[in-house]
This record gives sequence, C-alpha cells and structure tokens, in this order.
Amino acid sequence: METKTETNLYIQRLLESNPLREPLLRSIVKSLQLPRGSRGLDAGCGIGFQTLLLAEAVGSVGHIVGLDLLPELLARGIEMVKKAGLSRQITFREGDVSHLPFENNSFDWVWSADCIGYPAGDLAEILEELIRVVKPGGSVIILGWSSQQFLPGYLLLEARLNGTCSSYMPFLKDKNPELNFMRALHSLQNARFENIKAKTFIEDVQAPLDPGKRIALLSLLDMLWGTPQPEVSPEDWDEYKDLCNPESPNFILDIPDYYAFFTYTVFQGQVLKTHD
Repeated sequence: METKTETNLYIQRLLESNPLREPLLRSIVKSLQLPRGSRGLDAGCGIGFQTLLLAEAVGSVGHIVGLDLLPELLARGIEMVKKAGLSRQITFREGDVSHLPFENNSFDWVWSADCIGYPAGDLAEILEELIRVVKPGGSVIILGWSSQQFLPGYLLLEARLNGTCSSYMPFLKDKNPELNFMRALHSLQNARFENIKAKTFIEDVQAPLDPGKRIALLSLLDMLWGTPQPEVSPEDWDEYKDLCNPESPNFILDIPDYYAFFTYTVFQGQVLKTHD
C-alpha cells in the first residue's frame, strides 16, 4: 500500500510529465479509431488524463468509466472531468483491475496504459478478467512506455543507467523474461483473442524546449534514474548528476541542439465473438 507521501509524489509526476506524454497518447488514441458512441473502460486510469482523451474520441454519446485502486487519484480525476465539462461522459469507480466490479459484456473495449502487466507480470488471469467484461468482438488495448533516449551523446551512459539505476529495476529484477511487458504478445496469443497486433509509437522532442516540456523532461529524468540503486557505479552516478542537475554547467537540457525521443508500445486483441 502506498503512503500518502508516495501517492502525492506520483500525482505530481503525472502532472509534470503530461505535457510530454499527452501528444503521443492522443495520437495513439486517434489511431485506434474507437467507435463513436461506444462504452469503454480505462483500467488503471490514474488521475484521468487518458480518460479525457478517450472520452473525446468516442464523442458526446459515448461513455468512459475510469477505474483505479487509489481514491486520491480518482478525486483528482473527478476534478479534471468537472472542469472539462465531461461529467456526463465520464464516471469513475474504485476497484482492482484483477477483480473488475462490472457485469459480463459491460464494455465495447478496454484500454490500460502503464498498468496491466507493466513493467512485468503474469497477464493470463488479468486478460481473462478483461475478456469477461468486454463484449464479443470488442477490443482489449494495453500499452506502456517502452524506451527512451534522453541523454544525447551519452548512449553508453544511458544504457548503463538503464541496466543499473533504473526505477524499473525493483519490478524487473529476477523476473522471468516471459513476464516482461514487451512479451505481451505471448499472453494475448494464448488467450481468447483474434486480430492480435503490436505497434510502437514514437514522440520526438527538441530544443528550444518550452517550460512545460522542460519540466516534464526534468521530472522524467528524475523518475527514471534519480534514485541510486546498489548496482550503479559511483562514476556513472556522478556523471548522471552532472548531466541531469539544473544547477550544473553541463545540464543536458541546456544544450542548444538537444534532441530526445521516447516510445509507447501498444498490444491489441479482439475478443473472440464466440466467448461466453
């Protein structure tokens, strides 16, 4: 169970990083061509940023339910939805994605970003639960942040940080590679899906950086590598701090030709039309 401090920090990170993430996530939602007027579930909705994007995609006669475990996140989502004037199109429910509080065949599709099976986990049982609440022929869409290049010119350092100092390490260490999110195709192929697809989307960012993107990048740099792990070498940690500290003369975001990118990978399957 997260502490209040951890939850507040998580909310802050979501708010800070959204200016960078939203354009890519919006383009992913657009690519899905969700049916106008459809009813969808945002499983693991957080504070509702993507819930809003999904609601825009299905239009005023569609409806989105945002589900999350933490009431503090849902409270933020309710505030945002009210400000956006979308309270009739979006509702929120507190609940667990592994035990969904919905009847069978409740939704036309399910979306889950950076949550289900992410960054690693056994997808089999959760996928069966998602299938249960999706109508036959509907879609299950799961996606997650899959890569980044944020330290241009320091390719080897970034690779070593990913291998020794990543915030994902506690979730990936000693895990069976087959349980990694990027192996999700295996789980979808063994579940009751057809028309299974995988696609990676990329978002570029380059100087000059506006204030929103600068704050987002700084937040992401800290989120990715800002907590030293036992495996990181003193030399790599010192170089990371030199490059990623705004007070440093070598701050990476200050270089005039700064360029970076990050990716999200989407896995999608259509629920077999013969399922119960």
